[in-house]
Amino acid sequence: MTETTRRTVVFGAGSAGLAAVLTACASYGSPVTEAAVEPPPAEPSSEAPKKQKAAEQPKALADTSDIPEGGGKVFKNEKIVVTQPTAGEFKAFTAVCTHQGCTVATVSNQTINCPCHGSKFNIADGSVANGPASSPLEEKQIEVDGDKIRLA
Repeated sequence: MTETTRRTVVFGAGSAGLAAVLTACASYGSPVTEAAVEPPPAEPSSEAPKKQKAAEQPKALADTSDIPEGGGKVFKNEKIVVTQPTAGEFKAFTAVCTHQGCTVATVSNQTINCPCHGSKFNIADGSVANGPASSPLEEKQIEVDGDKIRLA
């Protein structure tokens, strides 16, 4: 009869453990399962171009009906003033006075009016109508699309 020693039992148990570890490591990096595969990109729908086109257009600043003929409106948050010098002609200027940087407040009597020191600017071209400002308001580009006015 063969006698089993403690050394033989420990060696056998260690070999079995090593075999289990090696088997587990061998499967590491094997082909991915379906859950890990990214789904193919969805085909674009017919609505995608419409949504993209709408997102490209800037938000309307105002409706044309919001701007009185011979007057205008100040958009303080945007620091823009939009005027309508003659019927259907729309202009836009910075709302920052060229004298000392105050924001213009009103449009009346064919002028854009600064409340800080009394400067007035012509609604047709932003030129100085009354000082102390000595430089015109900077013209801004707008687009009139139907009845909407947008910054260009």
